[in-house]
Amino acid sequence: MSVFGRPIHAGFVLLAIVAVLLAGCAHRAARVNAPSAPARLGTTETGIASWYGFPYHGRRAASGEVYDMEQLTAAHRSLPFQTWIQVTNLSNGKQVDVRINDRGPFVKGRILDLSQAAARDIDMLRAGTAKVRLKVIAPPQVAPREPVTVTANPAAGPPLAGPPQSDSAEPVLLPQIISPQATALTVAPPPPALPHLHWYVVQAGAFSDRDRAESLRISLEDQFADARVVTKDAANGSANGAPALWRVIVGREMTREQATELAVRVRQQTGAALVVTESEPKPAPDAK
Repeated sequence: MSVFGRPIHAGFVLLAIVAVLLAGCAHRAARVNAPSAPARLGTTETGIASWYGFPYHGRRAASGEVYDMEQLTAAHRSLPFQTWIQVTNLSNGKQVDVRINDRGPFVKGRILDLSQAAARDIDMLRAGTAKVRLKVIAPPQVAPREPVTVTANPAAGPPLAGPPQSDSAEPVLLPQIISPQATALTVAPPPPALPHLHWYVVQAGAFSDRDRAESLRISLEDQFADARVVTKDAANGSANGAPALWRVIVGREMTREQATELAVRVRQQTGAALVVTESEPKPAPDAK
């Protein structure tokens, strides 16, 4: 027994070690994280949506893109980036297709933050929020580019060697060989973009007392990062016998349409807001 006991004991130990190693490898393989699956088409969700524009326009979104409030995009808390959804405003039935490229909203009770352009399409800019139903859809298909047909120039002589002419009405695509005698095709340049005659901003209030203007600016700066106090030249005002006027301004270099939409949001905070022409006003001097 002593002769045969030792080999039997060693083999048992070796088998036990192999079993432990195999078990360890299987455990490590089971811990590998699989990539998250894309959203399932047809998934729906109903709740309150809001929208955002300034001051987030031009800032980096959670996906790494630069947020453009005039693109059809949206922020959702959990849907994968690049997911396309159809959003329906349940109060009027209007719909818009948007792409998820940001995270949010982080306000309790809301499920979606639309870009300004998307909110405009379903008519919820003025209200600010709306009850919506979102549905995960397939990404839009990009139409393929159509082939370009080339018409031979009668003065260019006999056609190049190629397939025989067909009696059918369908155009024949010629080889991409350019004859020196072919008529040059000229493409008219696009008309130059008309420059903006004026830029616009939103005036949230105007005061003869600077302290009141500063108080309003402070109440707005958390939501509107570019809120500021401006004034006319105090020397000119006193020379004309008129007191200095302190104005609270929000926004910079906007079109009239953009300023009108921003005024809706400012009016919700202050009760009044005017769209005015941006005229490079003199900033108010620092208080001493």
